Amino acid sequence: MAENYSFKYFTVKFPTDHQYVAHVEINRPERLNAFIEVMWENMAKIFNKLSSDPHVRAVVLSGAGAKAFTTGLDVKAASEGLLSSDDTKTDPARKAVAFRRHISAFQDCITAVERCEKPVVVALHGFSLGLGIDLSTATDVRLCARDTRFGVKEVDIGLAADIGTLSRLPKVVGNYGWVKEVALTAREFGAEEALRVGFVNAVYDTREATIVAALKLASLMASKSPVAVQGTKEILNYSRDHSVQDGLRYTSVWNSAALQTQDVSAALLSGLQKRTPTFEKL
Repeated sequence: MAENYSFKYFTVKFPTDHQYVAHVEINRPERLNAFIEVMWENMAKIFNKLSSDPHVRAVVLSGAGAKAFTTGLDVKAASEGLLSSDDTKTDPARKAVAFRRHISAFQDCITAVERCEKPVVVALHGFSLGLGIDLSTATDVRLCARDTRFGVKEVDIGLAADIGTLSRLPKVVGNYGWVKEVALTAREFGAEEALRVGFVNAVYDTREATIVAALKLASLMASKSPVAVQGTKEILNYSRDHSVQDGLRYTSVWNSAALQTQDVSAALLSGLQKRTPTFEKL
C-alpha cells in the first residue's frame, strides 16, 4: 500500500506491528524540514487520501532527522517567490487578490490535517517553529521530546501568523494571555512549558521514544470502532466552534445515523465475552 503514497519530501509507512496506523514523516532533514510550496501541497494530498483510505484508522505525523520537526516556512524560497514581487505597475487591489488566494490555498493545505477523518497524533522534536505550530495545532493530539523548542516566529519576519496558529492555538490551550505573549514576542518555549499550558499531552526523553508513544496511542485509537472514533473527532471539532446547544443538536443528528451501526453490538458483546472486538473497514 505504501507505493500509493509516494510524495516528494514525505515518507508514508504502514507499520506491520500497528494495524490500521499510517506514519507520515516530513522528509527534508537537510533543510531542517523547512516547507516549500510543493511540500504543503503534497501534505494536503497525503491527508486527503488518508482521510478516505479504509485501511487507515489513525495517523502519526513526525519529522525526519535529529534536529527539527520543522523550522517552518523556508523563508529564502518564499522570498524568491510570491513575496518577492515588487511590481509597482500592478494595481494594489489585484495584488491583494493574488495574495489572498495564495494564503487561502496554503491555509487549506494545513486544514487538510484537521479535516482528515482519522485522528492524527503528532510527535514533535527539536525545532518546531512557525509553521510547526500551525501544523501541530491542526492535529488532534500532540506529544513531544524533551529537546523540543517551540516558537510563533512570524513577527520576527514582519508577518502576522496567517496559516492557523492565531485561530487554533488559543482554543488548544485556553489561555489568550499566554498566546498573545508568545505570538507578540516570538520568544521560544520548551517542552515543559508546552506541557504546563496544555499545548502537548506528554513529554518523552527522545525523538524515538516520542514516536514510539505516538504509534502506541494511534494504535489504541485504531483498535476502536472506526464509526465511533471518526464520529467523535467530527463532533468534537464541530462543538469547539459552536455553542453547546448547536453541538448537542449536531450530535443528535449525527448519532441518529451512526447508532445504527453493528459496531455497538460487537463492542458490547466482546466486552461480555472478554475478548477483543473486531470492526469492519469504514
